[in-house]
Amino acid sequence: MFFMRFGARATGTMAAAAFLLHAGSQLALAQQPAAGGNTAVTFARDVAPILQKHCQECHRPGAVGPMSLRTYEEVRPWVRVIKQRVVDREMPPYRYDTVGIQHLKGDLRLSDADVQTIARWADTGSPLGNIADLPAPVQFPDGSKWTYEDVFGPPDLIVPTKPYTLPARGQDRWWRPIVPVGTTVDRCIKALSTKPSLKGRPGAHHANSDLMVPDAKTGQYTVLERVSEYASGKTGEIVPPDGCRTLPANAMIKWDVHYWPYGEEVKDDVVELAIWLYPEDHKQKAKYKQDLKLYSLLMKGKELEIPPHGTAMTQGFHSFKTPVRIDSFQPHGHARLVGMTAEIFYPETGKLEMISSVSNWTNQWHTSHVYEDDYAPLLPKGAVLILTGYYDNTAKNKGNPDPDQWVGGGSRTSDEMSHAWITVTHLDDEGYKQILADRERRLKPKTTTDNPQQ
Repeated sequence: MFFMRFGARATGTMAAAAFLLHAGSQLALAQQPAAGGNTAVTFARDVAPILQKHCQECHRPGAVGPMSLRTYEEVRPWVRVIKQRVVDREMPPYRYDTVGIQHLKGDLRLSDADVQTIARWADTGSPLGNIADLPAPVQFPDGSKWTYEDVFGPPDLIVPTKPYTLPARGQDRWWRPIVPVGTTVDRCIKALSTKPSLKGRPGAHHANSDLMVPDAKTGQYTVLERVSEYASGKTGEIVPPDGCRTLPANAMIKWDVHYWPYGEEVKDDVVELAIWLYPEDHKQKAKYKQDLKLYSLLMKGKELEIPPHGTAMTQGFHSFKTPVRIDSFQPHGHARLVGMTAEIFYPETGKLEMISSVSNWTNQWHTSHVYEDDYAPLLPKGAVLILTGYYDNTAKNKGNPDPDQWVGGGSRTSDEMSHAWITVTHLDDEGYKQILADRERRLKPKTTTDNPQQ
């Protein structure tokens, strides 16, 4: 059975049932009638503000969206498609369920009220309404602006790949140039964002970057660790102020860009990595090391194999030598992955806690779900992170290119993968206890005694 689990006793049917229940619940919730059913819903007053906030960043001229949704005239031909996409929770492209931790940075999901507003507007003739109600147009930056530029300013460093020409047709291509970073002293990274070119984006399946540093004895460059990971649709990563992801002096970056020809030649394509840095003294102030790693969903000795018109499930278990904080969670797979969950098992108490669930996953949009500072999961030493992936190789999977094929694990787009990219801050016992105490103080509900002015 598709959602049946295997492995540790503690991962019984509870989380799987929650996953299955939620996969069908979002659609039913979105189809509920909107409040104030007697009030006419118009584009000018009700729908345009939603599109500005959640859609126009991508759906405007020169951006990645296939059509512009800035004006009523542009939106009107797409009304039925828009309704279907938002009701099915396919757009905006932020696939995350309403179970587990809900406090996320950069959460793009529409509220239930917004979904109901768009659905009701579509079902009642899609009226324009009073043009005086239209909000002022939003001015978006051109495509040269970086994801975090409004927050952190221009990046401190931009590391491009060497140019690569992607043919219009053919099989998977891998481009692995090595380029210098330009650092002269060790620095702590504040944020990272990888950006393919606008024309190359449809063909850039992923672009990973590894740090290379010179060996003290030989002087030869060797791979140190992963610095960043990009897959289609990902915006970037932010390192919390109490952590340090080190960018070493004299570092090189070894790129691993996976291209897939999509029918149009892309000449001299370049993928870029933007890096924002903390001040030079941050390394002395930062208490903990943060890293980004691949966490497998395959138990030792197990291989991923999905039969034609079949389903599969994978599961991985991970523990840590010290207490840790999980800062972000990003499922990764190809065309047959449809969902993934992250849970924590506490051996001392037997408690199993769902922290994140994605039950409508698509490889067109790889989102790194970054937890808000006071809600990022804290794992005491000995706790187990349990990752579970669900795969659908049947015709019911809309993203499945060929349900007649056997699918195994591999790097090609036609193969499948089973892992999650997770950023982890490695704590000590004192730091773990301090973060817990600080959270309890900040999140404690305020009372009249706490605040006499209330």
